[in-house]
Formats: sequence, structure tokens, C-alpha cells
Amino acid sequence: MIEQSSLFVTLSSEQKLHLRYIAKSGSKGPAVFFMHGAVENGKIFYTESNKGLAPFLASKGYRCYIGDLRGRGLSLPEISRQSDYGQTEAILEDIPAMLDYITYHSGEFPKFWVAHSWGGVLMNSYFARFKNMVDKVAACVYFGSKRSLHNHHISKYIQANLIWYGLAPLYAKKHGFLPAKALRWGSDNETQKSHRQAMEWAKRKPWIDSDDGFDYATTLKNMRLPATLHVAGVKDKALAQPVDIKKFMQESGCGTQKLKMYGQKHGHLHDYGHIDMLTHKGAHHDQFKDLLDWFAFHQHG
Repeated sequence: MIEQSSLFVTLSSEQKLHLRYIAKSGSKGPAVFFMHGAVENGKIFYTESNKGLAPFLASKGYRCYIGDLRGRGLSLPEISRQSDYGQTEAILEDIPAMLDYITYHSGEFPKFWVAHSWGGVLMNSYFARFKNMVDKVAACVYFGSKRSLHNHHISKYIQANLIWYGLAPLYAKKHGFLPAKALRWGSDNETQKSHRQAMEWAKRKPWIDSDDGFDYATTLKNMRLPATLHVAGVKDKALAQPVDIKKFMQESGCGTQKLKMYGQKHGHLHDYGHIDMLTHKGAHHDQFKDLLDWFAFHQHG
């Protein structure tokens, strides 16, 4: 029987991070760490009725830990105009705190990592900052992850140039944070700092931290990151086309990386997009099955 529970990581006297734990009762299988993307939270990977990727993996014996970054999902408190943190804090504080808690709770450092969209950028940024932790991870699977946008599809100009670069900063300035949930631009909100930092990187600016000048791209250039499978949907025209993902792969070290497209013309059940590559029922037979094979192949590093 698959069980779910909420775990809370104390980050400070004011901040608590939420981890959703999903596993079979008594499972001792490998631990998997999940990270969501921008204007999102961990529910991209699960529902409370056990639908989605994390419950699927739990049914196969894995122990799944789905993170909510600071202020997102069930993390406390929610984002407000007083929220002054961004992705620098996510990389240097939130993710390490989650990993420490997972190691304590599961008895092992999570061997497999899964990300959606911007979550893959945060994970690789973590690897750049904490190089001694890379060898502890056997394999990663990134769903629609890219750093900078290089495609020229019309939907990219609407979603990125018009909304993310144009309107979003105006709303963030007005409210003191980006109210993406109320605007129906995403499932969760973003702080001003987080939006600003992500926007700069998406604009093809150098992969450099705006807080301390840390150069992620130079650091990663000759690093061998965990073997990573990149999932791309044929209907993901705006946010993660193959050209965008390949550019991200090129600046993510010299380790094993594979890009695979998912759509009916490639023999799959559905033409997947940026969100339903994780939520469509057909994913169990397509990319979820390939994820299982990827993890199994890289089980022993």
C-alpha cells in the first residue's frame, strides 16, 4: 500500500520547508529526490490520490521525497512582499537542507534525482556549488529542463518575451512578489528576486550568480555530472524545445546525457507538452517506463 506524509524541515525560526514523502509501507528501496520548477510546487509530481510520477515510482519500491522550495506548496510561510529570497538561497540553503533531512530520514543520500523544468537548472547549480556530492548521485531524469531559451516559436515570444520578461516584472513590482497563481500563469507564486534571477538566465545571460558572482558554467565545464536523461515533449514549443535542452546539456559538464523526444510520431501514446509530460495517464507507458530503465541501468553508478 502506498502511503503519503508531509515532512517539515526547519530552515530558520521563520521558515519551514515541506517534503512530501511517498512510499510503500515499510519500503527500504532507493531514495529519490524531486525538484519542481518556476511558478510551481512539488504537486507537479503527485496527487493525494496517488496519481503522477512519484506514486508510480513508489509502487515500484522507491522512496520518494518531493520538495517544495521556500514559500511554495506547503512550505511556510507563503510568499509575500516581505519575501526577499531567490534562487541563490534555493541552491545554497533550501536544497542542502532538504538533502540533509532526506539522508537523516531515509538513512542514505538520495541516489536518484528528478526535476521538472527550472528544477533541473537548480539541481545542476547545486552540483556546481557542492562538487563533493556529485558522486553520491547515480542518475538524474529532467523533464523539460532548459536554462536559456533559444527557440523562435511564436508561443515562446508570448510566454517568455511578453509575459515572463515584460508583464511579470510589472506585476512583481506592484505586489512585491509575482502573483502567478492568481494570474493563472502557474501553480504557485515567485518572489521578486527569484523571478529576476531566473529571467536573466533565461534571456541567455551568462550562468553567473547575481549575488556573489559564482560562475556556474565555467565550474561545470569539465565536471562529470550524474548520468542524465532529458525528456522532451513534441508539443512543448515555448519552454523546452530540443534546441533549448541541447544548449543546457552543452553547458552541463562532460558526463553521460541523453535527450529523448516523446510524441506519437516517435511511437508513443500521446503528443506530450510541458506539463502533461508528467500528468498524462499515458506517461506510465512512455517516459515513466524509460525513467525506470534509466535508473535500473545506472543503479550501481
